Amino acid sequence: MTKDLIVQTTPQETRVALLEDGRVSELFIERESQRGTVGNIYKGRVTRVLPGMQSAFVDLGTERAAFLHAADVFEDLPENLLAPEERHAPIEQRLHEGQEVIVQVLKEPLGQKGARITSHVSLPGRHVVFMPTVEHVGVSRKIVDDEERRRLKQILKEIRSERGGGGLIARTAGNGRSREDFERDARYLTRTWDEVRAQATRQAAPCLLYHELSLVQRLLRDLLSDDVASIRLDTEREYQRTLDLVTQLQPALASRVHLANGGRDILDDHGVTAELERALRSKVWLDSGGSIVINQTEALVAVDVNTGRYVGKQRLEETILKTNLEAVRELARQIRLRDLGGIIVVDFIDMEERKSRQRVMQALEQELRRDRSPSKLLQVSEFGLVIITRKRVKQSLERTLCQPCPYCSGSGMVKSVATVCSEIFSEIRKLAGDVRGRPLLLRVNPEVARALAGEEAGVLRELSGLVGTSLTVHGDPLLHQEQFDVVVRPGA
Repeated sequence: MTKDLIVQTTPQETRVALLEDGRVSELFIERESQRGTVGNIYKGRVTRVLPGMQSAFVDLGTERAAFLHAADVFEDLPENLLAPEERHAPIEQRLHEGQEVIVQVLKEPLGQKGARITSHVSLPGRHVVFMPTVEHVGVSRKIVDDEERRRLKQILKEIRSERGGGGLIARTAGNGRSREDFERDARYLTRTWDEVRAQATRQAAPCLLYHELSLVQRLLRDLLSDDVASIRLDTEREYQRTLDLVTQLQPALASRVHLANGGRDILDDHGVTAELERALRSKVWLDSGGSIVINQTEALVAVDVNTGRYVGKQRLEETILKTNLEAVRELARQIRLRDLGGIIVVDFIDMEERKSRQRVMQALEQELRRDRSPSKLLQVSEFGLVIITRKRVKQSLERTLCQPCPYCSGSGMVKSVATVCSEIFSEIRKLAGDVRGRPLLLRVNPEVARALAGEEAGVLRELSGLVGTSLTVHGDPLLHQEQFDVVVRPGA
């Protein structure tokens, strides 16, 4: 399988699409105004302890207090001020209001919930993960060769002993790598942790001690390998940064980093924009004519499989089996593309024969192995109901790009104002060569107009520079929030 990374960068956000054999399998979005917090390390202050839930709320200086469970409290860190005899005590004996703790964000805030945090810090490198708060050596489960696993464990044990402790886990990218590669990672990560602890002694809570890498840097760290055929970017600055990083990580792959021709939308050129639009719809059509319907709720994600227009050629069981198998492949892709997490309940079409149900489950297990996020699979009935649990770290694609619809009292979703402003930027950038120097009128919904005059004013400044003239914005209440028109003003 060949992989391609397509990177689009604007002043407002970065979008990265992962293509596998030419098809979009994952999409990552990071907005400058809403940088993710997973992986960040904070010095926080306990604001409330809940003995009945064995948890506490911690102020990180963010909008909402973060949630810390008793199992995620590490007792041996001096910064956490806990004595060894308190290791297994109830949380009310281990934490108190006003106490300062060093914590790392595990999950982004979701809905009305604050971030999930832990004091079991982990710092990922290219080949190894360093965990300063535990004494553990491990190897990624995706490395299956027993001899290689033994070799890696021995290397990590020696490095840990020489560096005075801490936990180390060999990542999948470490398969076949030399001891020097792991030592270099361990030195860098240990130095990073020392800097974090030094900052914690100088700064008062709440404060940010360590910021996780940018989106492109994280993806290169985690995904860069020989099966990445190309990395394509649309801005000179990000191209140079990416080329420098790839040269450091894997010099042999530097020739695969390419700068796309200017003036064209790089996501459009690779079919990502159209795939993104389909990923925001509930119904996904299958090649055979069947369909799957995906609905997200607060509690879970419900998926329904239908034969649709597909009527088969022979037996009913064969028709149903073919539809279910096709749905399995598409569902696994949609789970990754939409970044669905938590509990996913799938209602496959009922199958009479046991061997048919087994084939569907085996196919689903096989497809889910491609996913980097951990998941578990459970068949709960012979009537086709299957439950998938998938680790949820951040908001789904729909929650990231959309907001509750004001036209239907929150029962549906529309693209957010920030997303519309980003689309306006992309559309005018495509037209810039044809309209340069000509005065333009931009008709938008009043909510978008207000944003362009306020928090999104940078979009207009950037566009004015692109087209060489100013843009006039007109708020039209008759336009849907997602609609906009770019008009060359009369007489131009």
